[in-house]
Amino acid sequence: MTNAAPIKTTCPYCGVGCGVVATSNQDASVSIAGDKEHPASFGRLCSKGSALGETLSLDDRLLHPRINGEQVGWDAVLSHVADAFRKSIDAYGPDSVAIYGSGQLLTEDYYVANKLMKGFIGSGNMDTNSRLCMASSVAGHKRAFGSDTVPGSYEDLDEADLVVLVGSNFAWCHPVLFQRLQAAQAKRGTKVVVIDPCKTATAQAADMHLAIRPGADVALFNGLLAHLSKAGLTDTAFVADHTSGHADALRIAGEPDLYQLADITGIETITLQRFYELFAATSKTVTIYSQGVNQSSAGTDKVNAVINCHLLTGRIGKPGSGPFSITGQPNAMGGREVGGLANQLAAHMSIEDASDRDRVARFWGTSSVTSTAGLKAVDLFKAIERGDIKTLWVIATNPAASMPEADLVAAALEKCPTVIVSDVTATTRTAKLADVLLPAAGWGEKDGTVTNSERRISRQRKFLPLPGEARPDWWIMSQVAQRLGFDGFDYTSPSEIFAEHAALSAFENEGTRDFDIGTYADLSPHAYDALTPFQWPAPKSRPAGTKRLFAKGGFFTPTRRANFVPTAHRPPASTTCDRFPLVLNTGRVRDQWHTMTRTGKTGRLFAHTSEPYVEIHPDDASDANIEAADLVAVESTRGRITARALVTDRQVRGNIFVPMHWTDPYASCAHPDVLVGPHVDPVSGQPELKHTPVRISRVPAAWHGFVMSIDKPDVESFDYWALGRTDAGWRGEIAGLSPDKPLEALATDILGRGAAASADVLSSFDLKSGTYRTAIFCDGRLQSLLLLSPRPVEAARAWLCDQLGQTFEGQARHYILAGRAGADQPDKGAIICSCFQVGLNEIAAAATDGAGSVDAVGACTKAGTNCGSCRMEIKRIVETINVKQAV
Repeated sequence: MTNAAPIKTTCPYCGVGCGVVATSNQDASVSIAGDKEHPASFGRLCSKGSALGETLSLDDRLLHPRINGEQVGWDAVLSHVADAFRKSIDAYGPDSVAIYGSGQLLTEDYYVANKLMKGFIGSGNMDTNSRLCMASSVAGHKRAFGSDTVPGSYEDLDEADLVVLVGSNFAWCHPVLFQRLQAAQAKRGTKVVVIDPCKTATAQAADMHLAIRPGADVALFNGLLAHLSKAGLTDTAFVADHTSGHADALRIAGEPDLYQLADITGIETITLQRFYELFAATSKTVTIYSQGVNQSSAGTDKVNAVINCHLLTGRIGKPGSGPFSITGQPNAMGGREVGGLANQLAAHMSIEDASDRDRVARFWGTSSVTSTAGLKAVDLFKAIERGDIKTLWVIATNPAASMPEADLVAAALEKCPTVIVSDVTATTRTAKLADVLLPAAGWGEKDGTVTNSERRISRQRKFLPLPGEARPDWWIMSQVAQRLGFDGFDYTSPSEIFAEHAALSAFENEGTRDFDIGTYADLSPHAYDALTPFQWPAPKSRPAGTKRLFAKGGFFTPTRRANFVPTAHRPPASTTCDRFPLVLNTGRVRDQWHTMTRTGKTGRLFAHTSEPYVEIHPDDASDANIEAADLVAVESTRGRITARALVTDRQVRGNIFVPMHWTDPYASCAHPDVLVGPHVDPVSGQPELKHTPVRISRVPAAWHGFVMSIDKPDVESFDYWALGRTDAGWRGEIAGLSPDKPLEALATDILGRGAAASADVLSSFDLKSGTYRTAIFCDGRLQSLLLLSPRPVEAARAWLCDQLGQTFEGQARHYILAGRAGADQPDKGAIICSCFQVGLNEIAAAATDGAGSVDAVGACTKAGTNCGSCRMEIKRIVETINVKQAV
């Protein structure tokens, strides 16, 4: 018996769209490698992508349909869902129902959802979590270009002389592209400017870091626009022939007053001058922007302020030049192509345009196409709370954790008469509030397509059988549509849906719309199976696809000219005050994804960051009497969370950062979206997730603990807890606010009394420090360890986690109890490189022994040689060692 043939698919994480080769092995494991032929990634994968094979377990999978907690068959549940929709529509109208989708859906899934809701039910109430991610980019593109078009390609990173990164921690959030950029830095001397309030890993790799005040991006780029005009950098022919509104944009931008700009942006005048001069002098410039721009109450204006500078200089659609929106989810762009946002129709057509509505209606054979845009995400959940939405279908996302005012969203879902959730798990906060649960196919089990940030459409192919009664999302929605009596949903495969999607994109197009993949309208199932990545537009007249657009105009506005959009600086919707003097920023960490339903399954991805934290500038920490590793309460007007203090000067004074990932079931009270208000961009409806006024305070915990166990420890009754996986079991951090029990009794509560009779329990209590330690060995193997202390526990956590499940005798057991490796045992230290599990001590040893660069450390240890997202940390370690040796 041999392993299955390798299957080429795509990664389910960020918008880079990396190619993956998956091989199913005889032992039921799956080996993962990068696809060296995929043009987005050329064989590279990040730490998350490399660990995909470790996230495929079925331990928490939703495998059967449920109604009110009772397992039922598919026929019963599909009829129940259809009845819920029909009753709501009959009694209250089509706008009483809604679908809330996700950038995790494949394009074919998205297409069916939009066709059902906007084409046949006749409501615009189909929105998606891409509203939280890319809506401002969409709105900015449409205002400037007349279409939601990203003009460039990843190849522009290879050819640019200057890359400006705005609101993007590229090194952690898009590490494969970051490596491509670093290669350009080394090969051609590409300059990199990072505009970000925090000194992120990306900023540490930059030639210039502009630590901008949150919310000041429009002022910064208005100043740049004025500077470029005054310096004579206007591409007069391009502006005259291909744009409109140039004079109004310059009038609003005003004169380039560096002192005024420094006051608004928080950036020194000399740094502003250097940046403006560098941008002006470098014709091959790419400006990349991501969530730090989009997730703002002025996000659309920020996007247009960036685009204005590229239009003025004609730096668009040319090799190495252009504004570039980088998406956060694997199919955010694919969802936009089929109308995934509440104000869109399929194939980049518009609900507001009567001719577009008529065209879509004739193509689909329906008279029910909605004539009004639906509710955008924040407004949708407000409508649910008011009782206006009677039936909600949530697909592949977790809004009770990820939406602003998350606690109010959860309360709204509890009030909603019918909540249907399609997902791979029933453990999310949203799934726990559902009346109906539908087991969906997960990555590796479904077929379809996704579109990455450079408009490249790739196949996602199944290599695993469907577990239990799980079904693809397109099938589930098609079945409901048929039960509602709608024609045109009798699909038998995703290839049929893709061919219809392609045909609609070309229908009555003739170059009038940007999205056209008509060359694939007659694709056979066999050709669909063999489909290789391509960039749209790919009309029948240009089947090879298109790398870049707009170098010679050809925009998709009514005049075919791009619009300069005047953008006036305005402060964030919420401002700090005496009660809430700090600004909260939320975002991703290097090795986790969203609410960890996938990444939370592998210990490798907890090794670098194992619990939620609050990143605080030392001065702000001192003001609040907070020390490193203390527990910290973060409060806004809407809620409170608790996380571990990370005190670092990487944060600007007055700003804090909290990761977005730790929600139930991995932490007690750490998801920051409960703090975030409902403020949105007035054009895009995208929430302001990067600027929430908060205050911090030290949580006076009576005791702290570190636990690891082969079995999941019982910690959920404690005031603070955060759990993560290890290779052999679980790890956790815990704390209590009151000393209501002796530490020995707490140990019994956490580890239980159910150890086998043959178990050996080794315990110690240090009267001086008040520390209690206990380890349980079963048949000589380390079953569990618990360290309790009045202060945050100090222990060699990475080394200890490696010992779980291993066999120990004699003195070696005492090293476990002490929480430290013996002198004869290697302790790799805190994990720096997740791809190869290389620790700080190993990197420091290599540097001490003469590895004087990141590449030299990589040659010795392999650290930093895969995705490269740890290279900046390695660089800091090497530089520290070099300084010490020099002294």
